[in-house]
Amino acid sequence: MKIAILDDYQDCVRALDCFHLLDGHEVKVFSNSARGLGQLAIRLAPYEALVLIRERSALSRALLSKLPNLKLISQTGKVSGHVDVAAATELGIAIAEGIGSPTAPAELTWALLMAASRKIVPYANNLRDGLWQTVSTDQAHNTLGTVLKGKTLAIWGYGKIGQMIAGYGRAFGMHVLVWGSQASRDAAVAAGDFAAATREEFFEQADVLSLHLRLNEATRSLVTAADLARMKPSALFVNTSRAELVAEGALEAALRLGRPGGAALDVFDSEPLAPDAPLLRLPNVLATPHLGYVERESYELYFRYALQNVVDFAAGNCTRLLNPDYALNLKQA
Repeated sequence: MKIAILDDYQDCVRALDCFHLLDGHEVKVFSNSARGLGQLAIRLAPYEALVLIRERSALSRALLSKLPNLKLISQTGKVSGHVDVAAATELGIAIAEGIGSPTAPAELTWALLMAASRKIVPYANNLRDGLWQTVSTDQAHNTLGTVLKGKTLAIWGYGKIGQMIAGYGRAFGMHVLVWGSQASRDAAVAAGDFAAATREEFFEQADVLSLHLRLNEATRSLVTAADLARMKPSALFVNTSRAELVAEGALEAALRLGRPGGAALDVFDSEPLAPDAPLLRLPNVLATPHLGYVERESYELYFRYALQNVVDFAAGNCTRLLNPDYALNLKQA
């Protein structure tokens, strides 16, 4: 098959152990992104299979309809809202899903949480400039870090990642407070954590608040400006899940007002994030370039399944199809 692997920003997929699975196929790896519909359509038109790295590229109905040779979309991990599944099915394009692991995003979340709490990045950067124990040359921002023990760790979403974060919090002596569905709150209590009585209490009591929700129409813009305004001036807001869980512009405005006092972010409304993005100019923000799953073991896991799905599809025996009905439309066409 003629295969394109999209958005490999670090050009590292070819160095993975599992890449040899595509031996015998014609493979093109794109390390730079194309955003416009016309540009993407021209780039992708020759290919029979596309391998997606999570949600880095969106495949809309308009784009899919311009890809006459496309037979398969192979997704690393699970498909989210970035692929128009109905359109693909109607056009006779198969979609294959893989699997993922909560370990890397949970560890990245905790690394951000700790780094932001102890202000490690500005301390380290200023040390290179000869400044000892200095967070900022602006005395108003030259503040002390804080320990985690005894603080309230508020977790919205008690799935696999949320539960791992709760375990880390308990190990550090934190009080774990959970909000979410009734099932999530019940599971938290069963595990020995606490469920917030109300949404308002959840935001008000948080010393550190971390989001661990899937993005869908029910959760989009779920966190509002009013929620953020309830947070303590000393609180830290952590988001390694999806930027769209927060109402557009609400977090930046809240940080400028001082509630919450800081944020640690790995996800953004537009990615890659522009270097002149206002969030990057705020002294109370620690930002990383969507690294949650970006590490070797996760890549080997994600791509081993995604590439094997391509091989299996080419052989006519792929069993991990999200839309097996695609074949009916293919026959009708």
